[in-house]
Amino acid sequence: MRSLALDPRWIPRALGLGLLAFVIFGPLTNLLLWAVAERWYFPHALPLKYGFTYWVNVFSPRGNATGALVNSVVIAGLTVVISIGLAVPAGYALARLRLPLRGVILLMLLVPQAFPNLPVYVNIARIFYQFGLNGTVLGVVLVHASHGLVYAVWIATAAFSALDKELEEAARSLGASALRTFVDVTLPLAAPGLLASAVFVFLESLDEFTGTYFVGAPDVSTLPLLLYTAGAGGNYQIASITALILLVPSIAFMLVIERFLRADVLSKVGR
Repeated sequence: MRSLALDPRWIPRALGLGLLAFVIFGPLTNLLLWAVAERWYFPHALPLKYGFTYWVNVFSPRGNATGALVNSVVIAGLTVVISIGLAVPAGYALARLRLPLRGVILLMLLVPQAFPNLPVYVNIARIFYQFGLNGTVLGVVLVHASHGLVYAVWIATAAFSALDKELEEAARSLGASALRTFVDVTLPLAAPGLLASAVFVFLESLDEFTGTYFVGAPDVSTLPLLLYTAGAGGNYQIASITALILLVPSIAFMLVIERFLRADVLSKVGR
């Protein structure tokens, strides 16, 4: 009997897996190498000198990474507050009330995503300029919220739709008011889906570049803007370090989303 290792049918599968691993881990490996490379130039395949000098420069007062990180986290946090604050009542209404044209309303929320971001943000920047919002944290937060609200409402609607109505009816039959039922029964049960929605909006805001660039730059500095500036200037070490800083919370929070945003919740979207 021929060994499976020598079976020629495994060759295409092995090549396919190898190519997939290269596509996934190749850029990450290159990113890690640039983050610790102090000397690396063509034609050398690997860095000539390794070190953490650029890490010290990034987090030094002149590096501006610390301030950009704080701005990014604050903006993302405020974006989550606004988006979830609007998505909870909107999602509950779309899930529980018999609203006319419910499907059309959900579809209209996706309309801004059907257009390229560049012309949308250019026009938003022109409108914000008239109200003095350009170059302000509030202006950047509003731009991020307009983008994150779409996902927040859709996920919140799915989270509320996945709940058993009989639990709310049982609370009402025991004398609880509509508000008390929502706060003590509905909201805790929908909390995992809402948490996943909040994390998703936070990550979207943390990585948002185009809206921040047109509305906030140069007065409001965030990590994506710092990454763009470093990459455009050919400073690949600074760009790689900044990308790694953005990558860590993205991976951590995506694990949270995978834990709480279950298939039975997603199946309720659009119903």
